[in-house]
This record gives sequence, C-alpha cells and structure tokens, in this order.
Amino acid sequence: MVRRMLLGSQLRRLREARGITREAAGYSIRASESKISRMELGRVSFKTRDVEDLLTLYGITDEQERASLVSLAKEANVAGWWHSYSDVLPSWFPTYVGLEGAASLLRAYEVQFVHGLLQTEEYARAVVRRGMKSASDADVERRVALRLERQKYLVAENAPEFHVVLDEAALRRPYGDRAVMRGQLQHLIEVSERPNVRLQVVPFSMGGHSGESGAFTILSFPDADLSDVVYLEQLTSALYLDKPEDVAQYEKALKELQHDSPGPAESRDLLRGLLQLS
Repeated sequence: MVRRMLLGSQLRRLREARGITREAAGYSIRASESKISRMELGRVSFKTRDVEDLLTLYGITDEQERASLVSLAKEANVAGWWHSYSDVLPSWFPTYVGLEGAASLLRAYEVQFVHGLLQTEEYARAVVRRGMKSASDADVERRVALRLERQKYLVAENAPEFHVVLDEAALRRPYGDRAVMRGQLQHLIEVSERPNVRLQVVPFSMGGHSGESGAFTILSFPDADLSDVVYLEQLTSALYLDKPEDVAQYEKALKELQHDSPGPAESRDLLRGLLQLS
C-alpha cells in the first residue's frame, strides 16, 4: 500500500511538471481520468506496461530513473505478510496494517478499549471474542495472532514513535476476567517505559475534551512525498483521510488531548492506582 502511494505521488509530480492533464494521461494508457486519479493516490495496483507508457508520456528517458520506478511498481504489487490473514479480516483492514507497518510515527486516541498495539494476548482474545461472537475458535486465534504480529513493530530495530492517549473508560471497561485486566494494566505500565512509546491517560475527572468524535489514528511516514493519513474505523468500513485540512483537524484535537491530559509519568501513576483497585 505504501509503495503504491509513493509511486503514485511520484507519477503525479512528473505529470504535473509536464502540464499534462489526468484525462490525457488516462488516454495514453487506455484508461479513464478517474483511474489515473486512483493510481496517483496509490489505491489501485500498477501494471508495468502502464507505468512505462506514462513515463514515456512524461518525457522520462533516463534508463536508471525508469528502471527505479518500474521496479517500485513491481514491489508495490507484492502482497504483504498480513494478506495471509485476509480470510479473517474485514476488507478495509489490510490497508491499515500496511500503513501501520510503514509509519515512522503513530499518534492515536482510544476510548472503547486499549489500542491493538498495546494489548496483551489474553486481553486481545477477549476483545476479538466480543467482536466476533459467531467466529470459530480457529478464526479467533488467527485474529489474535495477527494482532501480536503487528506488535512486533514497536520493538523492531526501526520501531516507530508511538504516541497514544487512552481514555480512562478504555481501562475500566472489562474485557476478560479480573486477571486479564490486571495483566493488561501491568503491561501498559511496562510498555509505557519504552523510549519510543508515549502513553497518556485521559481521566474521568477531566470531563469533556477534544476526543469527543471517537477513536482515531494519525499515521506519518519517513518519506516526504507521503502525506499523513488519518484512520477512522467504523462498524462496516473505514475511512482514510489524507487531505491536509482534514489531517490538521485531527492533529489539533490530539494535541489538545495531549496538552490537557496528565503526562506520561503521571499517567503511569494513574495506571498503578487502577491496578491496585482491580
């Protein structure tokens, strides 16, 4: 997904530099203007022939540059490791997993439950069972396995920065039994000590706040050609927002949450207090 986005942004830049319209570009590869738009947004796969024809249209004759972009197109069509779990995932989620794995900075707010990257195996199993009541045990275990696989991002050599704000409601709402919740709280205390993790808790005492619209995640990437993306999960689908004005609104909301909430150290104290009460 991210490679498609990167290739699409580069093709868009080349097209605009030549003053060529999307309609003209589409005509050159026997496609519609909307197809060019989807390609430039990285939302469709790329045919090598189409990329080569577009590069010719855009006047790219340097063999090394052409080879680099054609190679990127081929890489963009290779399925990620998470596609082996596609049988138990909603259709919109593999895209998110791909973006998450490529991000250098993840910023999130959660209110319903602990963020998936911070869940213990037992807590994750309870969450999945609650959300997939009719699923077989095997399917539940595959969903849990995927969640644990994603968590390896946080401890990898090039781990992303992860800034997360959890509503106190997510910490008090029980998933699993008392032991599961105690284990989850202890895990949050421990993982919050990691240098790449900044965890804050919004206490009930704070009252209303800027996270009133619900959970969201903002993903930022190391390549300057890729814009930030806001991920919003819904009951039957998900939204991926990348317009600067949309991203700015969510960044503003998160900054207000971070500013108004207790800092990481105070949030750890809050977690310890909840652990003693559980």
